[in-house]
Amino acid sequence: MKYARFTAGGRALSGHLEGEYLIDAAGVAHEPARVQFRLPVDPPKVIALALNYTDHAGELGLTQPKEPALFWKPNTTLLPHGGTVIYPRGAQFMHYEVELGVIIGRDARRVKAAHAMDYVGGYTIGNDLVVRDYVTNTFRPPLRGKGWDTFGPLGPYYVTADEIPDPHDLTLSAHVNGELRQQGNTRDMIFSIPELVEHISRFMTLQQGDVILTGTPRGISHVHPGDVMTLEVQGLGQLVNDIQEEDDGAEPISGQESREGEWDGR
Repeated sequence: MKYARFTAGGRALSGHLEGEYLIDAAGVAHEPARVQFRLPVDPPKVIALALNYTDHAGELGLTQPKEPALFWKPNTTLLPHGGTVIYPRGAQFMHYEVELGVIIGRDARRVKAAHAMDYVGGYTIGNDLVVRDYVTNTFRPPLRGKGWDTFGPLGPYYVTADEIPDPHDLTLSAHVNGELRQQGNTRDMIFSIPELVEHISRFMTLQQGDVILTGTPRGISHVHPGDVMTLEVQGLGQLVNDIQEEDDGAEPISGQESREGEWDGR
């Protein structure tokens, strides 16, 4: 089932997709194009994964990590389908990253990989936006590059796990203004979903509603104010967000992060 949370007629509603309509709890049908989508879930936390596709690590000239390279995606980055991404003034290289988002269905602690999928509630699409100016030093967590407000679009749906027979064989794509920029398949992930759940839950509790962003394939490219990003993961729908430049009152960012102490993958 595909579930969505949305606002219609000034009311915060939730419902499921049935054919071409969203059906709310009262059985009223809504056209998706005429509602304002909200986040598919309010995650207690979002954990993202860097360099989980060999081809993406290669295009960045970085060494493939020996274990999952994790970082936080602040909840202030989260943005629903249809929301506007803010382009920081002065950014030199900002890009999208289409990702499969794994939604945890129940609390998980010290879960073994063999049982990990029992803790997955469903899936959504994530866009792990980044200002690459601030991710040159991979020894540091990329919070300044990836933690800007609006840099974590999620949605449009919470697709239950039973709808996706094999999450490790899904096509991902990103279009910018209708042009295909990125394409890959989750079969090429270095660390699988069970491996990630086992690794993370060994040292922290994964809570119901948490989202794990599982990494992106190669194909990043610069985006600009005025662009529209359309991200798709097979079976999950399309996540669409436009980009607008930050307001005139914002001080432009300048310079790049130092490469001193850069992590070499060991």
